[in-house]
Parts: sequence; structure tokens; C-alpha cells
Amino acid sequence: MKLLSIAVPCYNSQDYMRHCIDALLTGGDEVEILIVDDGSKDNTAAIADEYQAAHPGIVRAIHQENGGHGAAVMAGVRAATGAYFKVVDSDDWLDEAAFAKVLATLRGFVNSQPTVDLLISNFIYDKVGAAHKKVMKYGNALPQNRPLTWDEVGKLHRGQYILMHSVIYRTQVLRDCGLDLPRHTFYVDNLFVYVPMPYVRTLYYLDVDLYHYYIGREGQSVQEQTMIRRIDQQIRVNQLMIEQVDLPRVEPARLRQYMYNYLEIITTVSSVLMLRGGTPELLAKKQALWQWIEQKDAGLYKQLRYGLMGRVMNLPGSAGRGFAVLCYKISQKLFGFN
Repeated sequence: MKLLSIAVPCYNSQDYMRHCIDALLTGGDEVEILIVDDGSKDNTAAIADEYQAAHPGIVRAIHQENGGHGAAVMAGVRAATGAYFKVVDSDDWLDEAAFAKVLATLRGFVNSQPTVDLLISNFIYDKVGAAHKKVMKYGNALPQNRPLTWDEVGKLHRGQYILMHSVIYRTQVLRDCGLDLPRHTFYVDNLFVYVPMPYVRTLYYLDVDLYHYYIGREGQSVQEQTMIRRIDQQIRVNQLMIEQVDLPRVEPARLRQYMYNYLEIITTVSSVLMLRGGTPELLAKKQALWQWIEQKDAGLYKQLRYGLMGRVMNLPGSAGRGFAVLCYKISQKLFGFN
């Protein structure tokens, strides 16, 4: 068994995938690199096969018909032989020194009792043109360098979320939770992090800046105008987060509160994108989303709708919508996201 399986979803990634994969190869033969060619039309498939031929036993090329990011991640989960599993998108990369420290830490988990289900590390918003690269750290809430339970986790600030870039899950956790990401849908990284959380009994925080999350490539899925065009997919992920996790039953309470905060920010993003679009069709979709939440879970709706963010996102009239968008723009500046 490998120590760590890393899935690299690739779609038309010929121009940047080598940078990503070369950094992963520094992990040596303890690491399994699963390059998932998701029906690419360029030279991605050939490059994947080239790496597999050059690094047998380390790199595996997986070719499939186009199914989207979620389908590529799920192909990686199914194929993984590593004790632990991480996703690294093909336009992102890992810091090599931090990667070595992560692998040394994972080695210590293999025979540990209790088994560590989730390793969390820092990530960097590597935003094009930004003089200051924001680093997402968790030291204020997560004690370092020892196994933890959720009861030992402190308060994570708003804007401080555990994202796909932060996590390395024990592979069996991903299988036990029944993770099944939808095909042809963007933004499923939220489901990848969220759905397995209630199955995590022990976690571990390593304070290293591991993951470089690249923001700024033309047409990137997280660009605001792209997200508005794909709002139906954002809404679908938002709804699946509610459908796939019975949040009121999540224990312990500290984990339940964190997961509520995460769901709240995703619902806020969905709402503000529709406000930013501003068309009658998008405003109707926003109203429909909130009505769907109310019908699905009246208690959750009450929490979301009458919390601070829910109130701001549902202020009446054009002035209210303008104020909500202003709050969003300030958040962009504060937290560095798109």
C-alpha cells in the first residue's frame, strides 16, 4: 500500500500540468500520482502517458470520457491504493519542502492509535497580480502537531474555512461516508470537504504552507463572471450539501457549528452571485433557493435566513441588494477570494 494517493484532475491541462506533477514527484515512491485525463481534447492524455512511462509504480494515467471535476475526483478515489488521499488541481502545485514534512507526518499515522482521519495544512491564495499572497492558517483554532478530537478545536473565524486545498483525508473515510460527487458540475470541492466531515473522529494540524491555489487564469471556474454563468451548478452543490448531510444530527456540537458556518457561507456566495448578476431571472432563482431551503428544513432555514448573513442577503429593494453586494466586495478585499 502507498502512503498517499494524489488525484490530479486534468481537462485540457497541457500548458500547466507539468509544473504540478513535477512538484508531486518529489514525494518519491511512497506517493501514488493519479493523473485523471477527463476527456481532454489537447495533449493532456499524451503527457499523462509520458509521465506514467517515465515513472512506473508512481504515476498512473487514468483516461475517461468527460464527466467534469467531480467525476475525475471520484475516479481517483476508486483507483487509490494509498492510506491517505489528496486532490491537487492541475493548475495548482505543492511546496516541495512542506510536502516532505507532510509525508513525514503521514508516516507516523500509519500505525498510530487512534488512527488519524484528517490532516489539515495551510494553503496560499496565489492570486495573479496580488503583491501580498494571503495564506490560510488555522493555528488560532487548531492545536498543532498532535492528534485532536473535534471537542478540542477552537473557534474558526468567519472567512477561515477548511477547503479542499487544506485537507488530506484517510482514504477509507472517503469510502465509508459514501462520497459521490455529481458529474458535469463545478464547485464540487465543497462537497468533497463537507460530506466526509461527520466521519472524522481524529484530526491533526500541521502548520506548513503546502498548497498553492492559483487564481487568475482566464476562464477559471472561480472567476466571478464564470460563476454567475454557472449559477445553476453552484445552486446544485448548495442543495446537495443540505441533502447529503443531516446537519442537526451531526455530533459533536462543535463540529455541527463549524459545518453550519460553512453551509452559511456557501449559501451566502450563491445568493450574492445572483444579486451581482441582477437580472430578473437570477433574482427569481435566488428567491427559489431560499424557498427550497425552507421547504426542505424549516429549522435550518430559520437559522440561515435570520442570521446576519441571511438578513443582509435578503434586504428588500435595489438599495438592499446594493448594500449586500458592497458587503461582498469588502469581504473580497479582506479574505482575498474571487
